[in-house]
Amino acid sequence: MNWIAFSSSLPPEASSSPRVALWRRLQRLGAISPTSGLYLLPATDECIEAFQWLAQEVRHAQGQALVMYANQVEGLDDQQLVELFQQARREEYAQLRTQTEALADLIRVGVEVEERPELQAALEKLHRQYAAIKRTDYFDCPEGTLAAAALARIAESLSPRLSPEPEVEPATLAAYQDKRWVTRPQPHVDRLASAWLIRRFIDPEAAIRYAERPEPDEVAFDMSQGRFGHQGSLCTFEVMIRAFSLDEPALYIIADIVHEIDLHDGLSLHPETAGVEAVLKGWSLANLSDAELERRGIALYDGLFAALSHRLAPRREGA
Repeated sequence: MNWIAFSSSLPPEASSSPRVALWRRLQRLGAISPTSGLYLLPATDECIEAFQWLAQEVRHAQGQALVMYANQVEGLDDQQLVELFQQARREEYAQLRTQTEALADLIRVGVEVEERPELQAALEKLHRQYAAIKRTDYFDCPEGTLAAAALARIAESLSPRLSPEPEVEPATLAAYQDKRWVTRPQPHVDRLASAWLIRRFIDPEAAIRYAERPEPDEVAFDMSQGRFGHQGSLCTFEVMIRAFSLDEPALYIIADIVHEIDLHDGLSLHPETAGVEAVLKGWSLANLSDAELERRGIALYDGLFAALSHRLAPRREGA
């Protein structure tokens, strides 16, 4: 396995503030320190860049910093190093679970209507803590899944789904080739994701039109008319991946993200959600054309799908 290592020193006369700031930055990056003064991260592009920027900041503070590549650390094999990362995240998830259980106890004794906003605010704070830990959970600590499930249970108790997930009628890809699709103008999260799904997984040559009403020969999606729209507790994107039996794991994470941004029911926890929502909000404020929104949406979901697929891919030995 390849690692990126960081080592630094600040001038003796430097105050404690830069030292504390440096330590906090390393903690936020999720770096481990297998030996005094040396910090490690997996050698991903993001981690390499983070250490390079940190080294530059140290040098600006008149200190010295080294960023080094390593494929082994003397005295520790890869499995032991991974366990150090896992242990660090395990402790963070344990602290989060303690807070989550305390909130769950408050809810169990009964929630009055006037208390719900305060409890929702507390849950949102826990969501942010979870997202911060998950961003540095480089090796998918199992406790992360437990923490996410606990938060999802609280979210459901505060905002229960209005109806159970429906049975989605199956559809075949062959029946939806060379069709013209239509959805409402100014597409947002669900419609953009659905347009991307159509172009990438259903019919790459599909024509997509933006209008208030479908023509008789068009396939409507995310509209009041037509087969592909919200069904029960499912958004349009979720309905479509189920209807066409698309089984790429990354699609289901994207579905969680789209569902949360579209419905805001707090039932899905992924660190990418806030970033995707912020980008989409910026586009909606920019008064872009339908064609430009679709072009950007395709690029956004292409990148998100690639990143999630990479994260979910089995790690090769020694990679």
